[in-house]
Amino acid sequence: MTYSLASHIMITETEHGMVLLDENNGRYWQMNGTGATVLRRILEEGNAESVITDLRERHPAAAERIEADVTALVTALLNARVLSS
Repeated sequence: MTYSLASHIMITETEHGMVLLDENNGRYWQMNGTGATVLRRILEEGNAESVITDLRERHPAAAERIEADVTALVTALLNARVLSS
């Protein structure tokens, strides 16, 4: 599945990750460095599958939980209408 950032979401990079702001309702989310990296990669590549594959190769000790963690992040961002598919 291909994902993109919703048009009403603004991203601000921070020292330790990023902050996402929904310009429609003022709601915001603070993402740590790992979450920010995953989101950047998904937006660059358009999908989560390649990010999951790359993270599994880079971090084999965590390979079993990477897919679940990335999927949970994407699901939360879709539910919050931060990402669109």
